[in-house]
Amino acid sequence: MDKVMNLVSQRAVVIFSTSTCCMCHAIKMLFSEMGVNAAVYELDKEPWGREMERALVQLITGRKSPVPVVFVAGQLIGSTEAVMSLHLAGKLVPLLREAGAIWL
Repeated sequence: MDKVMNLVSQRAVVIFSTSTCCMCHAIKMLFSEMGVNAAVYELDKEPWGREMERALVQLITGRKSPVPVVFVAGQLIGSTEAVMSLHLAGKLVPLLREAGAIWL
């Protein structure tokens, strides 16, 4: 858990993902197309990926797969559903602006 929190504190937007997950890809593309330079950690390619996955499972309860998981300004936003709900409600862009992840 300490490793997760340390990584999350270093960037405005952090995405934990796996390279073969289609929902992870969709979330990464959404942020990229918005001009966000997110820190992306592919759990299946990181040497400490299993540890990170266990820590994320503790944060996101009730899900089989903990990815994608998005943090903005050090705060847990959640998975695809949470990110898309914020986006559709018009709340994601202001959140990203406040975090300094986008400027427009």
